[in-house]
Amino acid sequence: MISSERQEHAISTMLVSPSAVSVDPSKANDYNGFAEAYTAANETNLVNAYYERPAMLALAGDVAGRRILDAGCGSGALFAALRDRGAIVSGFDASAGMLELARQRLGDGADLQVADLGSPLPYADDTFDDVVASLVLHYLEDWGPALTELRRILRPGGRLIASVDHPFAVNLIHREAGREAECNYFDTTKWTVEWTVGGHTALVSRWNRPLHAMVEAFTGAGFRITVISEPEPDPAAREMFPEAIAAGPRFLCFLFFVLQAD
Repeated sequence: MISSERQEHAISTMLVSPSAVSVDPSKANDYNGFAEAYTAANETNLVNAYYERPAMLALAGDVAGRRILDAGCGSGALFAALRDRGAIVSGFDASAGMLELARQRLGDGADLQVADLGSPLPYADDTFDDVVASLVLHYLEDWGPALTELRRILRPGGRLIASVDHPFAVNLIHREAGREAECNYFDTTKWTVEWTVGGHTALVSRWNRPLHAMVEAFTGAGFRITVISEPEPDPAAREMFPEAIAAGPRFLCFLFFVLQAD
């Protein structure tokens, strides 16, 4: 049974027309404006707390002593979990509001910086053993510059562990809404949803691209794909979210990669 607290912190989503953000695109992806509400949801909801984050940690494996960069670290939930497992973690995010919450969670000594994925990053070459990019690459239209930077700061043989929106799921969302013309699977398409969480409403825009385009971007930046994963949720989710689990794979909306820097 889903508790009233989890219901309060759930994120409801509604697909919106591209015209909703065409006049003022700055209204989309303003995580500063709903940082606290999003963080509260992220702590306990199905897709983040019991599906995406456990999958990322499972793919990372034994991280004790490894130097890891959390790219797009948000309020620091994955950062904290990796640090608890013995990793030496640094993180950056474009949202100062999210980073403030991360500092409250992680302490003033945590290595956190404001930076944009896709722009030059404030780290030296060959600094990290791993980079985790949790649900962040799909905010970029062009993955090339971001992946080039992540490859630069990874040591040879280092890993990029990434999760992104599953392109099949995004295409299905549009087809079920009768708006398949807005999302041709084989195109790289900007799409927008309206999130409502904790009394806050915000527009969130991301870029959907077909699987082959993801593969080409990774290999073109000097990465070798070692794992493509579509995992099951954490076993605890079956008791906590029985209705969503019973509905089948509809909530399994992410695709996971482990890539090695050649």
